[in-house]
Amino acid sequence: MRADFINPFLHAMVNVLRTMCELQPQVGKSVLKEDNIARGVVTGFIDLMGEQTSGSLAISFTEPVAIDLVERMLGERPTKIDDTVRDLIGEITNMVSGGAKKILAEKGYNFYLSQPVTFVGEGHKILHSVYGPKILIPFHVESGDFVVEVCFRD
Repeated sequence: MRADFINPFLHAMVNVLRTMCELQPQVGKSVLKEDNIARGVVTGFIDLMGEQTSGSLAISFTEPVAIDLVERMLGERPTKIDDTVRDLIGEITNMVSGGAKKILAEKGYNFYLSQPVTFVGEGHKILHSVYGPKILIPFHVESGDFVVEVCFRD
């Protein structure tokens, strides 16, 4: 997978966290993901469908990070992963995919976005809607770690 498909998601994730949560995330080294197991307990997922190519985005958060983001964005601190957390993770996924979509459109790649969905539970599976390499981008913030996972059709 080309970097011009990965970097827009990286930049959009950093931008969302900086503007919406006043966080300065640290980005780790991207790796190829070989399995379908989520690296967090709550995942936002969205499909990107286009004429040139199609793909999907998954953002998996650990519980401490997800709860911290809710507190930073909504001013309330949930005690567990609840509907508010699920909704916010879906909205963050929507904002990141929208930001990446804009960057990709400037490069000539146009996409339609599905509605985001969220999955909750330790060890849940992420099944991308296209066959292609799954790139995992690790992030670190004050409250812990999370990953952005991008997959585009070969």
